[in-house]
Amino acid sequence: MLIRQKPDIPSSEITSESSYLNRRGFIKASGLGLAAVGLAQRGWSAPGDELSFKPVSPSADNPFYTSEDLTPFQDATHYNNFYEFGTDKTDPARYAGSLSTSPWSIAVEGEVAKPGTYHLEDLLKGVDIEERIYRLRCVEAWSMVIPWLGFPLADLIKRFEPTLNARYIEFETLVRPAEMKGQRSRFSTIDWPYREGLRMDEAMHPLTFLSVGAYGKELLGQNGAPIRLIVPWKYGFKSIKSIVKIRFTDQQPQTSWQGIAPNEYGFYANVNPDVDHPRWSQRYERRLPSSLLKPSRIKTQMFNGYADQVASLYKGMNLRRFY
Repeated sequence: MLIRQKPDIPSSEITSESSYLNRRGFIKASGLGLAAVGLAQRGWSAPGDELSFKPVSPSADNPFYTSEDLTPFQDATHYNNFYEFGTDKTDPARYAGSLSTSPWSIAVEGEVAKPGTYHLEDLLKGVDIEERIYRLRCVEAWSMVIPWLGFPLADLIKRFEPTLNARYIEFETLVRPAEMKGQRSRFSTIDWPYREGLRMDEAMHPLTFLSVGAYGKELLGQNGAPIRLIVPWKYGFKSIKSIVKIRFTDQQPQTSWQGIAPNEYGFYANVNPDVDHPRWSQRYERRLPSSLLKPSRIKTQMFNGYADQVASLYKGMNLRRFY
């Protein structure tokens, strides 16, 4: 397939990092809906490249908006979990520069009418890239507020035409040990590839998002380039990075952390302050940036603050048993 080269973009159309990080007024004025102009049409580019934006109509009641302060770009890109590059929080930023993301393809398998292997730029053709500010909380009790760029997962799922047997959706991360240092470690407890999954109604929910960028830039390697999942009412390990396979199935998939430590990590992984991790409390979280002298400790919210939107998905379920 012919891969188009990225055309020149006038500097007047590019959002600089400094202006982006200080544009709270612009975000509010545009109602958080920012559609990227021709992301798919201009071909794919390097992680961290800037995007140009076109404001869309503001929304008076936008579930993707929060008045909470954004996590600084430096914290969001240098304090990460991405075990493919190492287990220390600084390892992804240190080693993810080795990751090659172009070309990139995603295999679609299972209970769909249109299986196949799709080039990422083809999947993004005609897709309106919007901006959503989501809280993302990790099971280790730290959280961030990040302006993600992407589109609803449901929009992509519909294009594959799932069959009536498709009750779950499973995702897999790239396996490339030559570029992903953590996959070469003999001490790793993960059986690569990293796997995650959702129930189909969770996957189709309007809050569930596929991100291709953040902070006005295409995703960096440490944040899951070139495409990752965002499920904001669940703990961060559900939001799988660097996706290369999507499989539709009638059986609940075995996820990576569920397989490693089922007593600690369940399939659902809904943020729940009343269900502690066996080794620490989940009642409070550290909102980054946070330090010993300036701790930013806040109460954890049920479903990470998205209860009004998602609680109905779990009506009648025992959320202590189905953790």
